[in-house]
Amino acid sequence: MTDAATVDLHYLEMESEAAPDATPLVVIHGLMGSADNWRSHLKVWQRSRRVIAVDLRNHGRSPHSDDMRYATMAQDVIALLDSLSITQAHVLGHSMGGKVAISLARLAPQRVVTLTIGDIAPVVYQHGHDDIFAALKRVREGRPKNRREADELLAEHVDSRSTRLFLATNLARTEESELGLRIGLDEIQRGYDDIIDLPAGEAPYEGPTLVLRGAQSHYVTDDMLPALREMMPQARVVTLKNAGHWLHAEQPEAFQQAVEAFLEHHER
Repeated sequence: MTDAATVDLHYLEMESEAAPDATPLVVIHGLMGSADNWRSHLKVWQRSRRVIAVDLRNHGRSPHSDDMRYATMAQDVIALLDSLSITQAHVLGHSMGGKVAISLARLAPQRVVTLTIGDIAPVVYQHGHDDIFAALKRVREGRPKNRREADELLAEHVDSRSTRLFLATNLARTEESELGLRIGLDEIQRGYDDIIDLPAGEAPYEGPTLVLRGAQSHYVTDDMLPALREMMPQARVVTLKNAGHWLHAEQPEAFQQAVEAFLEHHER
């Protein structure tokens, strides 16, 4: 896969309330996200299975590293599965985390029972996060004392309040009683070309695959579907109405139900 060193990922784990023998579900967040963003979903899914949500390298509470290649990030997740004695899992990834999930499935298909992808295609995207990087750097430079000040700094580069609220989940109180960034912003920016690149792996993933896309998102367009199905031949594409790229936050119940029905159908 890769000879790069893995990092020990931080993760959230919730044991199943009713089905301890069911196949676990591993959840992988997107760019600038973290496992914390998925807590409400995990509480729903834990009713039927054990769930684990990871913080990818340079995100959440996980270590920082300059290597943002998908093969390396997939190996991080595999190393975590090994440490938790999970031989097989359902794997769900959103956005960048979707590319990590695809990479994991292609590199270690024997570990993946099903693959669920949230609003991302296995294509090379254009640069599109300059405003996000600028906003987060402004917060780092501005050293806000509270979240109101942080929001004002973010607003210098990002108009959308919902986007600013999402970015603010990356803030943490420093020893100087200021709000600082807990993410590896510089490492992420240096690795951005790898982030917008193709998932890792050579062979297609032949297992059951669900792709959920937002009707108002441009991340999985119809002209990307041939490339998607070449890499994931069994993919079933479902479009969620009234949802954009953050479809799991904008249509949480529809997202949760679609995932749960898919997993139940393929439970071993």
